[in-house]
Formats: sequence, C-alpha cells, structure tokens
Amino acid sequence: MPRSTEIPTLADIILRPLVTEKATLILENNQYTFEVVPKATKPEIKAAIEELFDVKVTGISTSNPPRKKRRFGRFVGHRPRYKRAVVTLAPGDSIPLFPDL
Repeated sequence: MPRSTEIPTLADIILRPLVTEKATLILENNQYTFEVVPKATKPEIKAAIEELFDVKVTGISTSNPPRKKRRFGRFVGHRPRYKRAVVTLAPGDSIPLFPDL
C-alpha cells in the first residue's frame, strides 16, 4: 500500500499537548509544549496554534528527540518518531490545557 502524500490540515499538525514535569515548569513563562507531526515546519505549527486556540504566538522552538530502543522478547525495535514544539505565547494569552471538569 503506497504512502499517502496528502498534506495535513492545520488541525492535524498538532497531535497532543505534552504534560511532563519540565513542561509544567515552563508554563510559568507562558510556554506550552506540544507533540507535532515530524514533518511540520515552524510557520505551520504557529499557524495551527493560532487558529486552534485563538492566541498570538511570539516564538517556537522545535526538537526531534533521539529514537529509543524497544524490546519485545528477542526482537529489538524502535519507538515511533515524534517532534516536540515549545510555543511561547504573547503576554495575556493562555491555552486551557486542563479545562474545569
């Protein structure tokens, strides 16, 4: 089956927010961490965040963490690749990661 060369929409670029210890610490600096599609560029990520959450993005830092090995019995493989984006918002803007339940 051939791979799909379809360009993802802006909503498909952002996969999920990353909630780690470091990610919660940088929330004080108005920075949010997201897992994004590995082929997404910074302008695409900025446009997706601004459209989805109706905020103003002032900066983006991206990183491609190294692959980690995963073992199933005697078979060794790798965990899936992902890209991490740290988004800095303008003062006064915020994203509700934990909406009131």
